[in-house]
Amino acid sequence: MKILVINAGSSSLKYQLINMETDEVMAKGNCERIGIDGRIGHKTASGYNTTEECSFPTHTEAFEKVVELLTTGENKVVDSISDIAAVGHRVVQGGDIFNESVLLTDENIEKIDGLSPLAPLHNPAAVLAIRACQKVFGKEVPMVAVFDTAFHQTMPAKAYMYGLPYEDYEKYSIRKYGFHGTSHRFVSADFAKRIGKPLSELKMVTCHLGNGSSITAVDCGKSVDTTMGFTPLDGVLMGTRSGSIDASAVLYLMDKTGMNTTEMSNYLNKKSGFLGVSGRSSDNRDIEAGAAEGDERCKLASEMLSYQIKKQIGAYAAAMGGLDAVVFTGGIGENAINIRANACTGMEKPFGLKIDLELNTKLNHGEGRISTPDSEVEVWIVPTNEELLIAMDTAAIVSGK
Repeated sequence: MKILVINAGSSSLKYQLINMETDEVMAKGNCERIGIDGRIGHKTASGYNTTEECSFPTHTEAFEKVVELLTTGENKVVDSISDIAAVGHRVVQGGDIFNESVLLTDENIEKIDGLSPLAPLHNPAAVLAIRACQKVFGKEVPMVAVFDTAFHQTMPAKAYMYGLPYEDYEKYSIRKYGFHGTSHRFVSADFAKRIGKPLSELKMVTCHLGNGSSITAVDCGKSVDTTMGFTPLDGVLMGTRSGSIDASAVLYLMDKTGMNTTEMSNYLNKKSGFLGVSGRSSDNRDIEAGAAEGDERCKLASEMLSYQIKKQIGAYAAAMGGLDAVVFTGGIGENAINIRANACTGMEKPFGLKIDLELNTKLNHGEGRISTPDSEVEVWIVPTNEELLIAMDTAAIVSGK
């Protein structure tokens, strides 16, 4: 079975065609600048690589180009659309309506569209892409929605509710939703498989760290708390996002600077985080380089993230009543030696967690255990694969498993 995985933005369309018998990515690419002019980058497993300037007035033309590259020419990977069993779409916000991946019926598409006020930058783009995909592939090709928020729907009310008047939760659905659910779900299950223990017996903290970061408490395979909240702005320090901040500080800044809500959103989402603290970059590689050169603000940004991760590990261990493992994933989680080391150092006494600094350095850019043999809590680097999880869910739903 071959599954096409789609991750669409308002002006982009990322895709992977995955052979589910081997988990091989047969082809992948990204359509960019949709609605502006258009460009596509396309690669195949055989090594073919092309970048083309295209006309992409809408997502429909982008999908037509994807189909062309997949099915025609000497570098085609399938003979026709009929060789693609189904399409899996990443959807950011499923609200409290969707607690699992679903087949995309007209009714479900309308429900996803109806959740757009909760994710105005993401859900409308996903709906556009879904409808464009149906137009190009035809409704006879089954399609599935896989939600970033679904994994976190197992959180109890005490974890997802805010201390606001309850009627505003009822009226406006203001609550913690959590994001990166596909990644947290994938690495928690993959870790359990790696150590040969049932996921249902493990308490772990999964740290998805990248330009956007979130940390999740996974108790017996279920998300019971997570750092991102009503939006992906909440939680730990990120590339350009502030993370958690006192709401009164936001109001104070708006009063002092005259920023309106749109300007403040831009300030918190695009001008803060690593970029705002360091004044140098939103990229952790630049932050680490700056810290090594003696840049105190870069050092501060790195220390802030490590400290926040450490606090969350401790808090979630307390919330779950124990801790078996900490798993690092994502661009920073898999590749930042100092962030992992500083987040885990000094946790021997309270938790029995001992990181092996030599292994932590040796396995950078890799995967495996980075805790000492006598550590009571295992610490691992586990690469995430959200696209594969989307494909797995899609395959399971369309095959009725």
